[in-house]
Amino acid sequence: MGGPGDPPEGTPEGAPVGGEDEYRSVVFDESFVRAARLKEYSARERMADHAPAVRRRPVLHRGLSRQALVLVLLLAVAFGTAVYMGLRHPYGSAQLQQAAIPLRMTVVPLAPQGKVPGAADAEYLYEHSPAAQFAVGAEGVPLPAARRTAHFADSDVVAALSTAKDYIVRSALYPEVLDSSQVRPVRALLDPGQIEQFDQSFEHPAADGRHAPTGWLVRFDPARVRLADDRIRVQGTLRVAETDSSTLEITAEHTVVYALRPAAGDDTAQASLFTVRRALTFRFGHDDLRTHQVRLVSSSTQAGPLGCAGDTANHLRPLLAGQTAEPGGPPATDPYAPGDVAALCGTLATGAQPQVTAPAG
Repeated sequence: MGGPGDPPEGTPEGAPVGGEDEYRSVVFDESFVRAARLKEYSARERMADHAPAVRRRPVLHRGLSRQALVLVLLLAVAFGTAVYMGLRHPYGSAQLQQAAIPLRMTVVPLAPQGKVPGAADAEYLYEHSPAAQFAVGAEGVPLPAARRTAHFADSDVVAALSTAKDYIVRSALYPEVLDSSQVRPVRALLDPGQIEQFDQSFEHPAADGRHAPTGWLVRFDPARVRLADDRIRVQGTLRVAETDSSTLEITAEHTVVYALRPAAGDDTAQASLFTVRRALTFRFGHDDLRTHQVRLVSSSTQAGPLGCAGDTANHLRPLLAGQTAEPGGPPATDPYAPGDVAALCGTLATGAQPQVTAPAG
C-alpha cells in the first residue's frame, strides 16, 4: 500500500526510487492530476479582482456501478418471470373458467296419486318399501375404487371422491341441516367462487333455477315436519371422469328416504316416508383438492310426496300420512317474465310408496 502522497494509480513508471524517495511527494502523474479535487486558476483567471488562487472541481458522477446494474437487471428479470408465470399458469385459466359457471338447479315435486300411507312404526314402513335394502346414513354413500387418470394421481381421485361424499352427507343427512337450523356445514365445503350465489339463495330464495336453497341441500319446513327416525336410508353411486387436464368431475346419484312425523304431534302420530332423489355434478381443480372444497355445477332433485302447487324453493313441505295432494297443477309460469323458469311437477309412482294395507300400531 502506498503512502499518503502516492498517486491514486500507484507509482508511475520511471519515477525516481531508492535514494530519491524525498522527491516522491512532488512527483505527480496525469491520473493524480485528474483525480485532484482542487484546480489552480491560470494567470489570466487570477487577474480578476479577488479571484481565489484555486477553485473546487465538481464531483464527477460516474453513474451506477456494475454491481448495481446487475442487481437491477436481475430484479427486472425475476419480476417479468413472475408476471409471465401468473398469466400462463397451467391451472389459472381453468380455475377462472370454472369460477364463471354458476350452479344450475331443478327441484321437481312428485305428487301422490292417493292418500300417503303411514304407520306408527317407521321401521315397518322401511321394510315394506323399495328402501328395505338401503344402507343407513353415510354407509349408503360408498366410495368406488379410485384409479388415477391421465393428469390426476390416485390420491387426487380419492380426495375428490371423499370431498363429494362429505358434501352429500352434510347436505342430506345432517339433522341440523334437515331441520333448517344450519347451513354452515354445507357452506364450508363450497369453493369461494360459489359463496356469493349460495348466500343469495338463502337471503332471497327464488325458483329461478339458480337461487333455490333446496337445490343446494335438503331441508324441511320445521313448522310442518320432523324426523321420526334418524336412521335415514340411502343408496347411490359416484362416478369419476377427467374433463380436461386440470379438472376432475364427480357425478353423484343418490336416493335418500326419510321417515317423518308432524312437527306438532307426539311419537304416537303415524309416520310416513319421504323420498328424495338427487343427481349432483361436482368439479374439482387442483386448488379445490388441496383445500377440500367442491364446485357444484348442477343439481337435479325429485322429491315426494309433495303438492304441485306448493313452493319448494326455500323448504320442502312433505305431505304426511293420510294426506292427499290438492287439486291443480304447479304454479303458473309467465313466459313473458325475464328469467322466469317453467314450474315442473311429476306424479309419484304408487310402487315408490310403502305397501301398507292397514295401519300398524
